[in-house]
Amino acid sequence: MTVRVETLTGPGLRAALDDLARLRIAVFAAFPYLYDGSADYEREYLAEFTAAPEAVLVAAIDDARIVGAATASPLMAQDDYIRMPFVRHGIDPATVFYFGESVLASEYRGQGLGHAFFDRRETAARAWGASKASFCAVVRPENHPARPAGYVPLDSFWRKRGYAPVPGLTGEFVWKEKGEAGESAKPMQFWMRDL
Repeated sequence: MTVRVETLTGPGLRAALDDLARLRIAVFAAFPYLYDGSADYEREYLAEFTAAPEAVLVAAIDDARIVGAATASPLMAQDDYIRMPFVRHGIDPATVFYFGESVLASEYRGQGLGHAFFDRRETAARAWGASKASFCAVVRPENHPARPAGYVPLDSFWRKRGYAPVPGLTGEFVWKEKGEAGESAKPMQFWMRDL
């Protein structure tokens, strides 16, 4: 398997959005997100993301097919539900580059692509002038009924990359979960590191 990694911006980023939407729906359907996604929701969400001219999409490409993607842009370009927890916590959003989703088809995991996604996004963050990088993850209880046996969260991977959860820096994201009649708020924990 030969996979190349490219950092896409502008028109190249926009051309990859259908692939990113497909991956988000597939990967986030699993625990812990349990996302019940739709193409319409994805189009709206991703249109907002691409509005930031500094946005990047790091793509893992096998032959001509995008098999993984990770996004990032300045926190200042994000909606209030992402930006305001930082403001309330006393962190200047102008110093932070925000990492959105990181999704990879299961058969490509364990090959170092997750590190490549972080490396490329951190490079973009430094080039923009950010002093911090941040992302968030959904918070699920240990006894959640949909938690698969043997599930291992990505916490140790993120910690090896220098990230840590910031106590009290939390927010809520809204999406439709499998089995829900409609969207509901989910608790999110922000992680951060200095660049």
